[in-house]
Amino acid sequence: MVRELATLAMLLSALPSFAQPQPVAGARASYVEIGGLQSSASRTPFWLQANQFGTVPRTGSAVSIRGATHKTWKLGRNDDVTRWRPEHKPNPPPKFQASLGAEFVGNFGNSQTTILLPQLYGAVSYGQFEVAVGRRKQWVGLADSTLGTGSYIWSGNAMPVPMVQIGFTHFTDVPLTGHWLAILATYADGWFEQNRQITSELKLHQKQLYGRLGKPGGHLKFYAGFNHQVQWGGKSPYQTIKGQMPKGFNNYLRVITGTPSNKRLDSATTTSFDNENRLGNHLGTIDLAMEIDGKRAAWFFYRQSIYEDGSLYYLDNIVDGLNGIRVRRKNYRPRAGFSIREIVVEGLYTVSQGGAEFENTLARGRDNYFNNAQVRDGWSYYDRTIGTPFIPPTTDTEWKFPRYADSFTSDSRVWVAHVGMRGTVFKRIEWNTRLSYSANQGVYDLPFRQVAYQFSGVLGLQWHTSLLDGLIVKGAFAVDRGDLYPNNIGGTLSFRKNLTFQTKPASLR
Repeated sequence: MVRELATLAMLLSALPSFAQPQPVAGARASYVEIGGLQSSASRTPFWLQANQFGTVPRTGSAVSIRGATHKTWKLGRNDDVTRWRPEHKPNPPPKFQASLGAEFVGNFGNSQTTILLPQLYGAVSYGQFEVAVGRRKQWVGLADSTLGTGSYIWSGNAMPVPMVQIGFTHFTDVPLTGHWLAILATYADGWFEQNRQITSELKLHQKQLYGRLGKPGGHLKFYAGFNHQVQWGGKSPYQTIKGQMPKGFNNYLRVITGTPSNKRLDSATTTSFDNENRLGNHLGTIDLAMEIDGKRAAWFFYRQSIYEDGSLYYLDNIVDGLNGIRVRRKNYRPRAGFSIREIVVEGLYTVSQGGAEFENTLARGRDNYFNNAQVRDGWSYYDRTIGTPFIPPTTDTEWKFPRYADSFTSDSRVWVAHVGMRGTVFKRIEWNTRLSYSANQGVYDLPFRQVAYQFSGVLGLQWHTSLLDGLIVKGAFAVDRGDLYPNNIGGTLSFRKNLTFQTKPASLR
């Protein structure tokens, strides 16, 4: 793995990461929403709860109450911006800003009531460079995050992990390149929940590095980069000394660089598992993308290649990954009838995993995505997959298929064909749909006796009314049919009011 990262680092001089857009200084964006969820089976249909940042319950009907607020302040003198003139530079000079945000979700059902805080954060930024602390929604990787299946490694399927993060939150021009080269990069450390099924005190290290070649307003742009995640430093009853995974600053340096431990010096704290692999559970993707800005539409092509050990370096699992195309119409105007604004077509393949055999020196197969022999509760947060929801936790599939030991997922070998679309009908009603067909084979150590084929689809509608100065009525209808999940239909209906208003910019000095 370290060779993969080192090789890519030599090819790239930048890194992109995708986070929430930053509001204008002095603006406060808030909303309140109340809605209900109903399904014909005990399980919530897949596309009603997947990639919703863990805020929609997976079982049972429920009433949901939500609300959020965000406030941004400008730090500095009020005349800092007025000095700038458009003829001086293409962009205003960097400014210091501070922001706070919070989001509340309460789900009230027959079986249980849950109170969630999917967002609670504070941040200070200087231009595009930001330092943020807390829990905040974001995606990682080059992929569509609205209509697609979700980025392979960080899809928005689980609640955001609390972390401290620094970096460039948007693509930022590299000086002296004439706007031809831009970077987007973040570096973060975080903490997993304490009540995990197997591990505890588990830590997260996460970073990403992406570059963009091509001017922002150009017709052709190329993107490339990688992301790197590590679960480390916690306690586990497996492959550890007295239940403790390697921790401390020296081991942290090995975690962030992906270098192996020193067997002679670290024998008191590391096991043969640590020495033969890497410290912690390393995983991520190497991404490539191309954007074409045509006359009538913008085209976005992307590819994410998976790594969890050395398989990708040896190209053993090169067929695995996420491939996608997004087509978005330009100068779109809603029609009185039915119209399509955007289409996303994706294919996800994780069946190879480098083959069925694993040897440290030769074959690099059985990658067993999102599972780990030491971190048995896997790439998850509160029992939800952090990455693609098409590699589900065992708790979602054990109703029909046998549990793979005490590992996180029993179904990591899948292929998925997916289509997502959105547009308008009758001008004021927005619609979107996601349709997915998957073939699920289990894992190499415990394959399903027969391939489990599954269809999941959803149709969502959103109507901006004139009631209450802009009340939004939202509804969705979803279906599950197949072998992986119980056959099911379900729907949601909610009412949302956005509360956005401008206040006088505040100065904190």
